[in-house]
Amino acid sequence: MKFHGTAARQKALDLIASGITNAEVARRLGVPPGTVSYWLHMDRSRRGECPGVHRSQCHRCDGCSLDKGAYAYLLGLYLGDGHIIHYRKHRSPSLMIACDDSWPGLMDACEAAMRAVFPDNATCRVRSKGCHNVKVYSMHLPCLFPQHGPGKKHERHITLELWQQRIVNSYPWEFIRGLIHSDGCRITNWATKSVKGERKRYEYTRYFFSNRSDDIRELFASTLTKVGVEWSVLARNGQPFNISVARKASVALMDAHIGPKY
Repeated sequence: MKFHGTAARQKALDLIASGITNAEVARRLGVPPGTVSYWLHMDRSRRGECPGVHRSQCHRCDGCSLDKGAYAYLLGLYLGDGHIIHYRKHRSPSLMIACDDSWPGLMDACEAAMRAVFPDNATCRVRSKGCHNVKVYSMHLPCLFPQHGPGKKHERHITLELWQQRIVNSYPWEFIRGLIHSDGCRITNWATKSVKGERKRYEYTRYFFSNRSDDIRELFASTLTKVGVEWSVLARNGQPFNISVARKASVALMDAHIGPKY
């Protein structure tokens, strides 16, 4: 193993400070790129500038402020298409929300909500087949999403804690929007009816929310009721996985607060 003296290390740091890339510094000095990266990491750590040195704050642990509207939206996204994972190679767990590539605006809204709820943590997007997984890493994810647990969400009991329910009660439309943006849709249906003996076609807008979890569907339906939206269960193949909003006044109310995905 070849050892490099302090002079080489300082030369590398000076070159990086001048704007030269790590790879070019490694080439000029004849040292491995990983060594240059390590020198830079240790220098930043010594000066207190190393990423991760600053401890992120938590609404539950530290009593810091929380953007409750953004949290209600992100909670809806998590209950629909999100999950928390903790790989051994990462020091902190990550919240990952799967966002279909067909809705780039939804992806932006998801990332904006993550940044509002976790202002001390960076977000990223990971490409997957037909979608991007929007992610944020934080040690406090289990604090803010206590519904996290082993197995699939529809295979375990899902309830909101009292502090979460208070936020949903204060920001019901943000919560509904998150659920619709994850597991819901706004579509145009058509049907026919007889008018003076003649069959005529007419179209109407409706909202659907589909989720296999009885508890999550109940959270969605009860929140709809609180804001004055009428809903019904539309079973498919004998399974009550779909909640429908089709009455004209209720659809108009949903349009005023939710609207189509974008």
